[in-house]
Amino acid sequence: MSSYVITGVSKGLGFEFLRQISANPSNTVIGIVRDKPTTIKKVSEELQGRSNIHILQADILDYDALKGAVEDTAKITGGSLDYLIANAGYVSRFDAYDPIGVLGQKPQELEDDLVKSLKVNIVANVHLFNLYIPLILKGRAKKVIALTSGHADLDCINQYELDLSALYSISKAGMNATVGKFHAQYKKEGVLFISISPGVVDTGHHHEASPEQFQKLGGMMQKFMQYAPDFTGPTTAEAAIKDVISVWEKASVENGDGGTYMSHKGDKKWI
Repeated sequence: MSSYVITGVSKGLGFEFLRQISANPSNTVIGIVRDKPTTIKKVSEELQGRSNIHILQADILDYDALKGAVEDTAKITGGSLDYLIANAGYVSRFDAYDPIGVLGQKPQELEDDLVKSLKVNIVANVHLFNLYIPLILKGRAKKVIALTSGHADLDCINQYELDLSALYSISKAGMNATVGKFHAQYKKEGVLFISISPGVVDTGHHHEASPEQFQKLGGMMQKFMQYAPDFTGPTTAEAAIKDVISVWEKASVENGDGGTYMSHKGDKKWI
């Protein structure tokens, strides 16, 4: 019997986490979302009868709302937490199809989008970790997982000239460093902080792209195939989340996994 808190469970990877983890009725699964009524409706329609699911409303950018979610979590779990999964994040569309030099032709939009990326993908999670750590320290598993991206790998960026999604990549690189710093502090107390990339997953992010944007995206996919010749396209959310869960279940402080940044395969192979 384990307890989980997952941010951003209203759709995509977050909802898939909710679906897979709550399939075990002995798990207590708490999802944090901005739109509670819509999420509860989705859960009632697609995950009917799962009384082990609890949905709390909080915008991760709202510190007081997050603090309230922690208090509500403690009431549900009895004051402890086994797993904290920082899934919620901002995936920019502004930087998805053009390199950073082109984005720089719109300096205010670039600044606004980068600040949003940093606030959602780094600052909000710093607050999330700090607020939930008292509950994690009382838990049994003591695992904190952040969803990251292979886009933050400097070796891959340089070797394969991956120039798209620059602002998103910057924010995820910062998130990886954040995870490392938290682990450096809490390792001695047995808490595992780890960043895991789910790989290339079809979450509908590019479904509304124009033909020109698809052409640019195709160039990036060609680089992915150069990196991983067996790559045939994005995987499903179901397969990706199953892999991510497998990685964190095997990871431990004792094995030296804390503070690391790894793929859904448990290594540095991002695709």
